[in-house]
Amino acid sequence: MPITWIVSQRLYQQVAEQLATLIRAGEFLPRQRLPPERDLALKLGVSRPTVREAMIALEIAGLVDIRSGSGIYVNDARSVSATIGDAGTSVFTILAARRAIEGEVAALAAVAPGQDFEQLEHLIAAQKTAMSQGLPGHEEDRRFHLSIAAMAGNDVLTGVVGMIWTEMFSPVFERLMEKTAGAPARQRTLRDHSAILAALANRDPAGARQAMHEHIVHTETLFLDERPASREPTTAKAKSRRSI
Repeated sequence: MPITWIVSQRLYQQVAEQLATLIRAGEFLPRQRLPPERDLALKLGVSRPTVREAMIALEIAGLVDIRSGSGIYVNDARSVSATIGDAGTSVFTILAARRAIEGEVAALAAVAPGQDFEQLEHLIAAQKTAMSQGLPGHEEDRRFHLSIAAMAGNDVLTGVVGMIWTEMFSPVFERLMEKTAGAPARQRTLRDHSAILAALANRDPAGARQAMHEHIVHTETLFLDERPASREPTTAKAKSRRSI
């Protein structure tokens, strides 16, 4: 038997492959609803974020249909390819790295000498304009965070943040954004960026660190939110509830 290349799969891909095998074996039938993500996470011994990304990978492969507010339903697997494609680096792994690094980068930027934060104001305004036009504002988002990294004055940290952001906009990230990034999420992002900028302008390293941490936690929570992206708060109670 010839030696073959060893492929290292990400954990969510391993979960997706296992579920795909069960679907193709008939353990889950077409149009059947899969168990809830929390139940699958317990049965598989993995985190709920891993299951969420596995479901996205299965949807990209055409094996399941994710219906917001209803559940995840099995599609007919007969015409689907045998393997799950690479949907990119785990979004939640990237966000964990960002939490560990970008908070400290923001704290350094807050006390770096000779910095002018006007560029960040322009980027927030540009992102607001893009979002008002129905665009995701990904490029403005990326430039905002890379600009803060550059302001920290450490070339190594700037390079690390840049490397992390090259992994951000993978297929799994894009699909999660499609499902969750409604108007409340866009407004939350703009508020978070404004809070980070305010702490930087006040030369408050602890505040900048905290604002950055909260921003990334909001993104993590957004990607695990089970509410449909299109659902907007309609009552005073809903409007007062903490949104993403």
